[in-house]
Amino acid sequence: MAFRKIINDPVYGFITIDDELINAVISHPYFQRLRRISQMAMANLVYPGAVHSRLHHALGAYHLMSNALSELKNKGTEITAAEEQAARIAILLHDTGHGPFSHALEHVLVESRHHEELSIMIIEELNRQFDGKLSLAIEIFTGRYHKKFLFQLISGQLDVDRLDYLTRDSFFSGVNEGVIGYDRIIKMLTVHNGELMVEEKSIYSIEKFLVARRLMYWQVYLHKTVLCAEQMLKQIIKRAKYIKAATQQPLHNFITQPIQTVTLEEFCNLDDYDVLAAIKGWCDHEDKILSFLCKGIINRQLLKVQYFGTPVDEAVVQQKIAEACNQLNISPAQAAWLVFADEVESSTYNPDNEHIHILFKDGTVKDISEVDNALINQNLMGKVKKYYICYLRT
Repeated sequence: MAFRKIINDPVYGFITIDDELINAVISHPYFQRLRRISQMAMANLVYPGAVHSRLHHALGAYHLMSNALSELKNKGTEITAAEEQAARIAILLHDTGHGPFSHALEHVLVESRHHEELSIMIIEELNRQFDGKLSLAIEIFTGRYHKKFLFQLISGQLDVDRLDYLTRDSFFSGVNEGVIGYDRIIKMLTVHNGELMVEEKSIYSIEKFLVARRLMYWQVYLHKTVLCAEQMLKQIIKRAKYIKAATQQPLHNFITQPIQTVTLEEFCNLDDYDVLAAIKGWCDHEDKILSFLCKGIINRQLLKVQYFGTPVDEAVVQQKIAEACNQLNISPAQAAWLVFADEVESSTYNPDNEHIHILFKDGTVKDISEVDNALINQNLMGKVKKYYICYLRT
């Protein structure tokens, strides 16, 4: 009897697992750890429903990958059973390298490694444990496989990763501006000259997808309160490392030891719960700055944040530092942990990175920005940059 298992997903309904190796990968502790890694970091402090995990997203992306591969095969694209299995495994594991609170603590807990690099290390370790059965998945995931469109489904301007996180994040946050026609986009996917493209009938769906992505970034992911909470979270970990604040394992080694001494196994034992437990414990820490920041996160008593169109004047920063010194009776060096300015940026469409190509009925191919009356013009292709300052509330 053929293997078959179903998972009930709140976004897509039933997700089917019909492969024993894929089921074994899903059952592995490295994948199950994603249950304990939040998808949207601190966004739940603004959108209370945004508490879904990386595991939700991985399963959703797997579901869309399965649908996309099925659609491409129905249109005559040659995809072997081994390639299909490998592509589905690759998308399942694409985010395993995320640490606690996903992007919020990237390069803070593990300073020298990007989450994609850690994902590759984890997939390679799983490949050893599964006796080389994930080798093709690694080739596809790293872009080394000769069928480029399989890699583009995992990482590109129109990959199933983005299709799922926009759909899922808008669903859980309740932000309707992020809703996209993911099902229509998948139906319009095609392969031409070995590359992933979309049929011309999908132009408006693609434009809606790009606009939704822009809106989700500024309304949700880079919402000023979400940004402030995530910056406070970063400051907590940086301060804890600075004073070598004690906490329980597995987080303790990440806080007190050089990162080169931390193993992959220790990283895979680390999740949101460890960081939250440490933050709760540090609320009563003797270090006034660490304690203040931790209480702010636990009780949602956040710093004040303001966005600007130009860089924040250093005089304003120094003024806010002076105010913090007076308010909390701390030194300027300590106050600098509570007053800081920086910048964030986001782009709607970046053709320098990866193109969204439209295949027309006559066989011609155009970039989405080049179609007649294109919504995605030069202005929308540019990066939007905002400057911000976080400081103590008075």
